[in-house]
Amino acid sequence: MDRRRFLQLSALAAGGTLLSACGGGGAQPVKAGPTGTAATGEITVWSWQGPAAMMKELVPAFTKQFPGVKVDVQDIGNPAIWDKITTGLAAGGQGLGDVLHIGVDYLPAYIEKFPDGLADLVPLGADKHKAAFAQGMWETVSRDGKVYALPWEANSAGFYYRADLFEKAGVDVEAVQTWDEMIEAGIKLKEKTGVQLLGIDKAATQADSANLFQALMQLQDAFYFDMQGNITLDSPAGVTALTIIKKLNDAGLVADYGGGWEAMIGSIKKGGVAVQPMPTWFGGIIEETVPAEKGKWKVRLPPAVTQGGKTAAIVNSTHLAVTGSSKHREAAFAFAEFVLTRPENQVAIYKGKGIAPALMSAYEDPAFHQASPFFSGQKKGEIFLDSLKQPSYVTNYSADYPRALKAVTDAQTKVLLKGADPAAVLKEAADLIAGQTGRKVLR
Repeated sequence: MDRRRFLQLSALAAGGTLLSACGGGGAQPVKAGPTGTAATGEITVWSWQGPAAMMKELVPAFTKQFPGVKVDVQDIGNPAIWDKITTGLAAGGQGLGDVLHIGVDYLPAYIEKFPDGLADLVPLGADKHKAAFAQGMWETVSRDGKVYALPWEANSAGFYYRADLFEKAGVDVEAVQTWDEMIEAGIKLKEKTGVQLLGIDKAATQADSANLFQALMQLQDAFYFDMQGNITLDSPAGVTALTIIKKLNDAGLVADYGGGWEAMIGSIKKGGVAVQPMPTWFGGIIEETVPAEKGKWKVRLPPAVTQGGKTAAIVNSTHLAVTGSSKHREAAFAFAEFVLTRPENQVAIYKGKGIAPALMSAYEDPAFHQASPFFSGQKKGEIFLDSLKQPSYVTNYSADYPRALKAVTDAQTKVLLKGADPAAVLKEAADLIAGQTGRKVLR
């Protein structure tokens, strides 16, 4: 899990051409697998690292209930899994696993470019779980009356910070309500401690340099595209998000994370920044990286963009889908259902790898309500649970997310390194995406 999101985004940026190429006339039609059969047969499950390891541990309990099903969970690796899925879908489903672990930023592209590549789970009984997941998650995996996956993890925007540094600067972080107030707090922090507030890969050497920008948009119920696929990148929400980043940078509060992940980890080790505005799963990374700093860290939901605005947003998620060409759809769905809709299994996965479940009933377990010694005795699970209980904006990444992400990171780089105007560079980026995709810019 530690590099999942970062590697995923990097692969997406690099693999955008592959997605586009495979989605055209050269793609082979998918031959649908059978339905209405018993949950039997041999199935293969594709995932990566931590999630794959945890699913392997659940196989004995599953086969005890479904003795007619043989399960092979494979760690394909991340980012290798994305190219492998794309290639298999383009070949009409040949060579694909029966169950596919898919990120929220890939799912729309697969649905749009390979309409029959993933099985509709409604005939298999998926609808009965509709109300079981965090708000907005069902809409994320559904389209036009079909359900293409079951939600697995739901990562909320988080705000991890060095409480000891802010205390030294005389700043009460919990009292900070907006990002403008956080900028003022950051200025005071730097004056008192010499530490910058946060870090961004300013030259966008890695695709994850847009993480903060995206989160700021999602806190305003906005994204690069609306649900109809129109381009909304240079909307007031987008301009506001990039303006906040410019203010942070102009105030000298942004460290340069040139090189991406390694630079971020190095900065945490050196105490180079005071805040990591990262999702739920990142707390475990901090604990592993600087275990000696137990009791110095705290976490909260991020400040609102505007006074009284939202502080909660599901910024990324992953799902389990069944391949449209699977010869054992019932067995594949039964395994995905077993892993994702049983609270005890999601709790076991959380305890093992810290993967935050989208399944709300899992949060009744004490594991999510325990005080964390590392995070100053806070009940970290409850903080993010509060976020999941709030209405969530459904983010439409669309099949053209790779192009949009490249345009966004280029625009942000112009702002951070050349002092460009946020509104101007975002308008330029939106028009570029429109020219590349034929999508309408909504203004």
